[in-house]
Amino acid sequence: MTVHFIDTTLRDGEQSPGVAFTVAEKVHIACLLDKVGVYEIEAGIPVMGKLEMDAIYQILSKNLRARVTTWNRATLNDVKASLKCGARNLHISSPVSDIHIKYKLNRSREWVLDNLRRTVHYARASGCTVSIGAEDASRADMQFLILFAKLAKEEGANRLRFADTLGVLDPFTTREKVAEIIQKTGIEVEMHAHNDFGMATANALAAQLGGANYLSTTILGLGERAGNTSFEEIVKVLHYKGFKINANKQILQELSRYVALAAKRECLLKRITP
Repeated sequence: MTVHFIDTTLRDGEQSPGVAFTVAEKVHIACLLDKVGVYEIEAGIPVMGKLEMDAIYQILSKNLRARVTTWNRATLNDVKASLKCGARNLHISSPVSDIHIKYKLNRSREWVLDNLRRTVHYARASGCTVSIGAEDASRADMQFLILFAKLAKEEGANRLRFADTLGVLDPFTTREKVAEIIQKTGIEVEMHAHNDFGMATANALAAQLGGANYLSTTILGLGERAGNTSFEEIVKVLHYKGFKINANKQILQELSRYVALAAKRECLLKRITP
């Protein structure tokens, strides 16, 4: 089984407290990620403004081997901002847990499904490939999550991101949930784990064992709050488990050092093998 890495250092990684990459740093990080061998680079959020759009435009202009995607809320304004900077591979994200639907969106489950259908249809009609993010999937009602995934697939989405937004899962539950979604919907699953309980890497491995062919990672595990699945850690784990992993180790060391310095996380340099 091939494992594809979706690197979100430039999006979720930059949500770490105090981290703000310059445009030049983002472009250089993207180029190094491409050399390392990641499958997909989540380059940023175009609707955030001109600097973000400039960085994404410059990354796209490099014609990297890796697929370059943008992150979008499930709104037409977000999709239009992505189209404006030249993006044609879009990730569209929507809350799926009842607590997020009620308190973040002040909407209903029915509205979430209708909005997903409308937004994905617009993106697909505009010539884009689309992956769908299920925010707070770990706390969502499973039947609704399956309905959400089925709709995403019907509308042409190529992948569902299972987001453990608050990092509350354990590996056993992760594997069960991922396997159930794949069995009941047939959609490809990407695992997006957070490290609040120190289990991001373990949950990523469990998701893969449950059938997830795509893993969301960041360099050095940077990310909101306690961080995300560390690319270096999960690569080593999978290699130890016998998977053939396409990752240039020399470039990975260079990339990790560069990200640590750009993020002002010099303390993480001790994690990098000399």
